[in-house]
Amino acid sequence: MALSIGIVGLPNVGKSTLFNALTDADVLAANYPFATIEPNTGIVPIPDIRLKKLAELYKTDKIVPATVTFVDIAGLVAGAAQGDGLGNQFLSHIRSTNAVCQVVRAFEDSDVQKAGSTDPQRDIEVINTELILADLQTVNNRLPRLEKEAKADPKLKPLLETTQKVKAGLDQGRLASSFLDEDECQAIRDLELLSAKPFLFAYNLSDSQLNNEDMKDKLRKIVSPAPSVFVSAKLESELRGLDEDDRLELLQSYGQKESGLIQLIHAAYSALGLQSFLTAGEKEVRAWTINSGATAPEAAGTIHSDFQRGFIAAQVIKYQDLINAGSESAARAAGKVQTCGKDYVMQADDVVEFRFNV
Repeated sequence: MALSIGIVGLPNVGKSTLFNALTDADVLAANYPFATIEPNTGIVPIPDIRLKKLAELYKTDKIVPATVTFVDIAGLVAGAAQGDGLGNQFLSHIRSTNAVCQVVRAFEDSDVQKAGSTDPQRDIEVINTELILADLQTVNNRLPRLEKEAKADPKLKPLLETTQKVKAGLDQGRLASSFLDEDECQAIRDLELLSAKPFLFAYNLSDSQLNNEDMKDKLRKIVSPAPSVFVSAKLESELRGLDEDDRLELLQSYGQKESGLIQLIHAAYSALGLQSFLTAGEKEVRAWTINSGATAPEAAGTIHSDFQRGFIAAQVIKYQDLINAGSESAARAAGKVQTCGKDYVMQADDVVEFRFNV
């Protein structure tokens, strides 16, 4: 599965600057409201040092990392759901994403115009309200037809009741994710409700605030248990175009260990319950994204449906065991290769070869 994240926020919070840095794109990031008119999409390889090491071990030049797609839309403002501003026109572009990342301004800069308040919590509430109102419009459009369909087909009654529950919760100003369980979310999945998606929060700080742990703790509590990351869009912009060593050196000079991209990906994987496994050989080494808890046949299905349909077994080596052994044959000789059946639950560091027959 491919990971996709929709980026939302008020105007001038650093959304487009961060998007440019994350995707190494060059979209307009201007200091006035609605600089982003059309939605911007960037597909980014997920950094994974394991792939390079496996490529060296298998003597292949082809490395295929997992990817994340970022979709940046125009800044939302209070009243967007009623047609104010431009962001509401593009909410449809992030309905199909896996998660929503709210970029929240926490820096102070008199040279940058500010929409909203000087309170990050209040700004988050504005965005949440607009997402709820947009979802309410979706549900209100769907309910009359569903009520008619349920009269003709009693099997649709549970779906109708769930949709009515969604309307009631949204009418109370609650995010759908706060009152729906997993089964209910699956039942109304085709509505693609924005407020039912997992949320991530990226606080945009000034460089001097990056090591202010007290401030970060306060900001983290505002959105807990949703994951938070703390980035400086300005610093992320400076990282663009640098090689790996120079990027690390610059990050460390600010007391940081990871770039905003890596932080966001970790947060997204955590929020969505995702992990990756690896395949390796002379033709290529590749990372694949799967749900945590996926079985070997399910993981095989991410490569090709035939792999899952005709699954026989999986040959599994732990990544570190393979690196320590120095080759697949040496790992096999050391008893580090495990033959796993249909019940095997995949682990994040598995290097796998699937056996199948169709």
